[in-house]
Order: sequence, then C-alpha cells, then structure tokens
Amino acid sequence: MNKKYNSTQVLLLAVALLSATASTASPKAGWLFRQGKSQYQITVAPQASTSEQTAARELQQYIEEMSGTRLPINNDLNAKGRHIYVGYNERVADLTGAPQPAKDDESFTYRTVGRDLLIWGGQQRGTMYGVFTFLERELGIHWLMPDCTVVPKLTKWALPKLDHNEKPHIGFRYHNYKVTEGAYQWGAHVKENMRTTQQNEYGGQEGYWGCHTWDYFMPAKEFFAEHPEYYCLRDGKRFEGYGQLCLSNPDVLRILTERLRDFMRKNPGHRIYSLSQNDNQSFCQCEKCQAIEQQYGGHSGIIVWFVNQVADAIKDEFPDKFVGTFAYQYSRQPPKGIRPRDNVVIRLCSIECCFAHPLDAGCPQNEAFMRDLKAWGTIAPHLFIWDYIVDYAQYIAPWPNFQVLGPNVRIFGENKAIGIFEEAQYETRGAEFEELKSWTMNQLLWNPMQDVDSLVAIFIDGYYGKAAPRVMDYYRLCQSLVKPDVHYGIYIRENHEIYSDEFNQKAFELLDEAYQTAENETIRERVERVRMQPLYLYCVRHKAESIKNGRWPALVGLMKKYKAKQREWHPQETFFNEFEAAAKAK
Repeated sequence: MNKKYNSTQVLLLAVALLSATASTASPKAGWLFRQGKSQYQITVAPQASTSEQTAARELQQYIEEMSGTRLPINNDLNAKGRHIYVGYNERVADLTGAPQPAKDDESFTYRTVGRDLLIWGGQQRGTMYGVFTFLERELGIHWLMPDCTVVPKLTKWALPKLDHNEKPHIGFRYHNYKVTEGAYQWGAHVKENMRTTQQNEYGGQEGYWGCHTWDYFMPAKEFFAEHPEYYCLRDGKRFEGYGQLCLSNPDVLRILTERLRDFMRKNPGHRIYSLSQNDNQSFCQCEKCQAIEQQYGGHSGIIVWFVNQVADAIKDEFPDKFVGTFAYQYSRQPPKGIRPRDNVVIRLCSIECCFAHPLDAGCPQNEAFMRDLKAWGTIAPHLFIWDYIVDYAQYIAPWPNFQVLGPNVRIFGENKAIGIFEEAQYETRGAEFEELKSWTMNQLLWNPMQDVDSLVAIFIDGYYGKAAPRVMDYYRLCQSLVKPDVHYGIYIRENHEIYSDEFNQKAFELLDEAYQTAENETIRERVERVRMQPLYLYCVRHKAESIKNGRWPALVGLMKKYKAKQREWHPQETFFNEFEAAAKAK
C-alpha cells in the first residue's frame, strides 16, 4: 500500500529517521569527524608495507577533502586516544585474535572494536583494498574515472559499529579499455590487479605476458627458408604465412623452450608467460600431429601435450611462474587422457558466445561453451578466462551487454577460474559507454553479486552531472533492446534486428536534452561521447541521407575530436573514405 504524507509529517519522519540513525551508531565509537575536528588518529605499524602506507595517506587525504578534518598519522601502536589502525599489527592481533593474513591475500576486514576502527588484510594489496572499500562503501567516495573522483562534502560523520569483510570472487582481474590505459592509481582504487607488470606505491600489479606467441618466438621469416618442416602442413604443403607450428617436431619444442626460458630470464616481472597458438585456424595436418591429436582427444590435446613439456623444462628455474596457453577457437574443447601441469595456465576464450544472455541462462548458442567451461574446470589446475565486452565490428554503436557482466563473472568463478581478462576497446577512445563499462566491469570482477543497475546509477549520477537523468534514460533504452529471443555476438552490424529507426529517434531526443542540461564543457563532452552511439548508428543505416542532413559531418567531427575508431584494425580515414564512397554509390 502506498502512503501519502503532508509536509509536516515528512519533516517529523525525517527527524525520527535521523534520530534512529544516530542511535544505531556504536555508543563506544563516536564522531569520526565533526565541524573540522576529530579525536581519531591513523596508526600504521613501522613495518607496514608500501601500499599500507599509501592507504593511510589516502585515508587522511580523503577524510580531509570530505570534511576539512585532517587526522594525524603516526606509528605508535600504543599511543593514547582513538585509532584507525591500518594494516595487521600486534594491536590488531590483541584486539581481534585474528591470524596474520598471507602477504598476497587480497581479502580484508574492517571492524570497530570499542572506539577504534581496525582495517587489515594482506600486506601487498589486501589492507589497501580494505581502506578504499571503507571510503567507498561507508563514506560514498567513488573513483569513477582517472579524471573523476566523487567526494561527498560532510560536516560530521559518526563511526557506527562495523564488522565487514570481503574477498575477491576472481583472483586476477583486468580489462584493456584505452580510456583507462596507464592509470594505475585508478586501477588500484577499483581493485584491478593485472593490467600491467609494474611495482608502485599501490602494491604493484601482476602480469600475464603476451598472447598468440608462436610467431613471436618462431617467426616464419627467420626459419621457414631452411626449415619448412617447423611449420604447419596444410593441404599437403608446408605453410609459410601466418599459420601454426608443427608441434610434433622435436626441434620446435627445443627452440620454443630455449626462447621462452631466455625471455623469462630477461623479463622476470611477469607471473604468467604465454606460449600460445597464433590467431588463425591453420593447425598442422601432418601425420605425426594428427596422431597425437587422436591420442589426446583433439586439437587441444596436442597443445597441452606440447606446453606440458615446456613447463616441465622450466619449472625448476622458475618455481613461482606459470606457462599460459589458449583454449581458443579450434582448441577450445578440452582434451582427453591428459591434464595440464600444475605450472600451466589454460586461457579459455568465449569469442563464439552469445552476449545477449548470461552463459547459464539456457541460451542455445552458449550450451557448447558451457560444456567446455565445466570440462576445463575439472582438469585445469589454473583456468584463466579471456572474455569480450565490446562489439568488434562497430566499436561506437550501442551494444547492450550489461545484463551478462555480473552473471558471467560469477559463472567463471564457480568453474574455478583464477583470473579474467575482459578484452575491450584497446586501440582508441570513443567506444560505446567506455567509461561506464570500464568502472562497472571492475566492480563486478571483484564482486559479481552486485546489482548492475545500482552500479550504473552510481556512475551515471556521479559522472554526468545535471545531464545524468537523461543519460540514465538512454541507458535503460539501450537495455530494452535485449529480448529473450534475440541473440548477438561480438561482430554484429547496423542491420541487426536489435536496431531500429524508432530506437534512434528516441535516443536523439534523450541525449539532445542531456546535452542541453549539461552544466559545463566537461559534462558536455562526456555527453557527446555517449551521443556518438546513436549518431554513428543513424549514419551507417542512412548513409546518403546523413551526408545531406549534416549528421555525417557531425559524426566525423566527433570521431576526429576523440580519435575514435569504427572497428578493430580499421583506420579512421579508411572508414571515412569507404563510407562516403558507399553513400555516393547509392
């Protein structure tokens, strides 16, 4: 039943709610800050890690930015007064009885004990993630983009009774949107931990080096003239182009092992090193390769057989490193009668899937992949997912896939995936909802049980200012294109059934209004990048008309302004020339 209240009742209700909120604050805690003052100090053990010290400084920084209150930082665990203890130390041990987490444990706890707040986790990044989550979850601070951090302004905040802990659903997490490339500080705040290999003040990042590396280690231009037998046999001839290697050849095994070992010595900073098939389906058809495939159940069998031997050869020298290889396209189905070694990582790719529906939603286009995912999960000691979150045939067009992001991450984790890489628009800026999806994806890689629409609302409200309501309406309009009987992969074009002129017209109305209500140039530019979506879609659906009515010149201007590309490996000028030629032909 809906109730209606008059203004007096609303005021009394608000006062009651405020009183209730104040009464639920721990009576032993008190005000973290009030009117620019605080009785709290941030306490970090002298032996705290670099990232824990960074977290303490940022805790101080953001509380001051939020309230004007600067909490002192000290290293005296036994100093009198109220404390925010950052990192596991002897006081945390005494107050909680909790054991010390492993250094690389990314789980964390924050808890009030009496009047003190304790935040601790693994030293490498766990404690730091706990501090950032406290700031985000309790105080409403959000690191939306490298150039957009939302910090609410508060004059007072009572420290409530808290006992919160989290652990990552997926161990290794990253995507490669160009829009956040190089922003390692932002990556740390959104718990991205494997985009680059580097040491920094935020606990560093892990590294998965390379992909499609057969050609990197054994290029045909180096070996084919003298040793064509190193390369795949196709239709009775050794293939000199960009094909696959002849994995049954013992010299290929020797050369790849030597070259991988040498690369690992010279580049020691990575956790996983790729030794993987080239990006094509020209597998070797020689009798020896086929015999091994028959023995081990298919194309993946010979790859696992081969990579296992390399992994055995390097494990003593690199006991904490892994060799990664693909389960991709022709090698996606798991082998039989053979298992990857303990220092081998299988990187399973979802490129053939339908991205309109979650993988476990019964979509017939995803049934085969689900069988392969479950089978790999039972035999691979380390399963790493290569997933896709943009339309590679048209980067700019609307491609609603938010409904699958969380469920698919959950499914991957349930099938023993240790890591997920979300391949995105890695070439240029200007992709469909690149900022929104970049932030939301990282949130879900950490915890896929979060409600995606709630995350989207947080981002849009914080990123688009006064234009946010209409941008949210446009987001909902895009999501309405998803129907139970509609399917789409990562290479759909403007003639796909989800698109219509009616959708385009409504999108223009919403985003034109958003642009008009934007309060400054920064917000207008953010809206412009969203408006490129229906503008691109209109132009490619109505080429000649868009040139006449000015929408094509408008799109060209925006694409040049933001250096946006139409699709993967396709230069901007080539797209412009092809478009105008096609328009004239009509």
